[in-house]
Amino acid sequence: MIWLAWLGASYLLGAFPTSFVAGKLGRGIDLREHGSMNLGATNVFRIRGWKYAVPVALIDVAKGGAPVALFGPWSGLGGGWAAAFGAAAVLGHVFSPFVGFKGGKGVATAAGMFLTLAPVAVAIALPVWGLCLWLSGYVSLSSIAAAVTFPVWVLLTAPASPPAFYASLGLAALIVFSHRANIRRLVAGTENRFRTRKEIHA
Repeated sequence: MIWLAWLGASYLLGAFPTSFVAGKLGRGIDLREHGSMNLGATNVFRIRGWKYAVPVALIDVAKGGAPVALFGPWSGLGGGWAAAFGAAAVLGHVFSPFVGFKGGKGVATAAGMFLTLAPVAVAIALPVWGLCLWLSGYVSLSSIAAAVTFPVWVLLTAPASPPAFYASLGLAALIVFSHRANIRRLVAGTENRFRTRKEIHA
């Protein structure tokens, strides 16, 4: 049952609510009540600025990378389990018990996971994300576009790693699911653009 302990540790690491803590620090802001009401680095940028958003994004990336890079080798269970640990961290981020199982979208944490599993695929996905953001101005649309195309890049660049490919399929579906409210706002034309910035004071 050692695998269950590692899965649990990965889930709890991913569940640490980085953006919620960033909102509370200094001004006592609950990000779930402001901006896009999402616990993610983009909303941290809108409300608290880049000095908070950048550390939040980096920590969220690390939450996905650490279970793969560290827990995988430490457990001695093999590469397939390393992918499972990374996926558990992403699930923890999206469904965090520390914030009522309503966490972030999982994009940064998934990126951290695949930086270890399939770094070349991530290097391809980043320009896709950036180009979509430049053309549309919507982080949500860019994240969805990067997520749904990501399994293709994994298949092309890491064909010898089936666990990474299957994980990319599952997490692409999870990321699209976590953006369902954004999709509704995109269709309705009410989604916030990345350039929108409104700092909230306590």
